[in-house]
Amino acid sequence: MNVSAMSAGRLLGLVAAFALGSLAAPTAAVSDPPADSAPSLTELGSATYRGIYKYPVTLTDGLWEGEPFVAGGASRPSVQLLTDLHPIGDMNGDGRPEALAFLSESSGGSGTRLYLAVVSRQGRKVVNLGTALVGDRVQVRAVRVRDRRIELDVVQAGPGDAACCPGEKATRRWVLEKRVLSEMPAESTGRLSLADIAGTEWVLAKLAWTEAAPAEPRVTFRLDGDKIAGTAGCNRYTATATGSAAGEISVGPIAATRKMCPPGIMAVETPYLQRLGAVTRYQFHSGQLLLAWEKDGARGELLFVPAP
Repeated sequence: MNVSAMSAGRLLGLVAAFALGSLAAPTAAVSDPPADSAPSLTELGSATYRGIYKYPVTLTDGLWEGEPFVAGGASRPSVQLLTDLHPIGDMNGDGRPEALAFLSESSGGSGTRLYLAVVSRQGRKVVNLGTALVGDRVQVRAVRVRDRRIELDVVQAGPGDAACCPGEKATRRWVLEKRVLSEMPAESTGRLSLADIAGTEWVLAKLAWTEAAPAEPRVTFRLDGDKIAGTAGCNRYTATATGSAAGEISVGPIAATRKMCPPGIMAVETPYLQRLGAVTRYQFHSGQLLLAWEKDGARGELLFVPAP
């Protein structure tokens, strides 16, 4: 759930409580979070961050926007909290967990820079202890916090890669010392290939950026070798996949069983199979799998999470 949705849910709760009338018994006050707990996603979405610009920025519902670059223009700097990742761990050696925030920054161009920030609870305050730039259009495959180190498995631009289409895999590490996030030497782990998305059952989370997939029936995608298999919600399907360059994928003709299901289920299955058949690229987004499709001038994304 994103920060805006959480805030909206609380607002609806207050409205509902008011609608019951003034005779309702008062509810108990919500206690402060434990002093030794890591900041929540909601708290990260309203925290103040330093180290992105020359001045601090304070998010509201996970977003900050600055003044337009040109008076009256639409282009402006922005910083947004990515809510799909919320790693916690002791990152400064004080014996208490901190939270790691991932922030997407845009300054109006085609690039989108990724930052990571360590955030701690200090009394009733949530404090940004350190911020570091990860890079432009860097894809995060996995995150680990151990031995006070922050480790990211990423896909980033390698020698010869266009900025739009990174293909180099790497493991990168940071350590927090005296409120400074210092990066350690990176370890290159090869080139991105279809093997990096194979062997995992992926569950459809979104049919598009703004269109969540239903939890049931579950829609799945699995690649083994060059064979794709899964369930589209009602029917099982198979196809083939090829891809010679990093991030590229071509899906062959899809074969599916012909069972009929209620219209609500078919309303998910039909567009899913159509979009899957038009997929041309794959990448990682906050530890999730993104398949980009394009057909007849239309384009979009299918977003998957690993099956539990």
